[in-house]
Amino acid sequence: MKNKKLEQIRLNRFIAMCGICSRRKADNLIQSGNILINNVKITSLGHVVQFPKDIVSLNGVRISPQKMQYILLNKPKGYITTTRDEMGRKTVMSLVEDACEERIVPVGRLDKNTTGLLLFTNDGKLAKKLTHPKHHTKKIYHVGLDRSLKKSDLIKIKKGILLQDGFIQVDYVSFVDESPRLIKLEIHVGKNRIVRRIFEFLNYEVKKLDRVGYSFLKKDSLRTGRWRTLTSKEIKLLKKDG
Repeated sequence: MKNKKLEQIRLNRFIAMCGICSRRKADNLIQSGNILINNVKITSLGHVVQFPKDIVSLNGVRISPQKMQYILLNKPKGYITTTRDEMGRKTVMSLVEDACEERIVPVGRLDKNTTGLLLFTNDGKLAKKLTHPKHHTKKIYHVGLDRSLKKSDLIKIKKGILLQDGFIQVDYVSFVDESPRLIKLEIHVGKNRIVRRIFEFLNYEVKKLDRVGYSFLKKDSLRTGRWRTLTSKEIKLLKKDG
């Protein structure tokens, strides 16, 4: 029987895969001498783990990678997208606390008053891909405005908007059900508050913002405030898409 192929994993990523902490905090653990590999103290950054051959321990306790989890939430209004908040505000983590035992984090973010699809995972490699601009992860929003969008402004959005931090090109924009106050916007740019800023630039107030699509994922029957686990097929497609 052939030996199982060894995977080369940087030590800080391995620690993060075990659900201990982020890669940045893992670097601190390494430098402080808390990590042993095969009973040898490792303090240098950039060390590579031969998985599953190497035995990695933290403070004398062996650690190993967690099961990868992929959770899709239909975020309600009034929750901030962060893992914790010193001001005591409601965070999206409270909505998925019973989803799994593993430490998961949100992929990207939605504003406090924005609703819709938000993905959580402990797969750092996939999360990095999905949030990197070069991978063009598609996001679809329904935008409710305070007044009807002029056709001239619709054309401006189609052509692209020049904001303070650069030129923004959307992928698709149209009215929803021929309603000029409800706009469908498809975009892959991941800049902060980008959808709201596009319409604010044109002197419209966004009254409601709902992310109805993320990559190929749709809301379907997922009710507001509820979550579900992605299927194996969806995970494979998401990794391919990412």
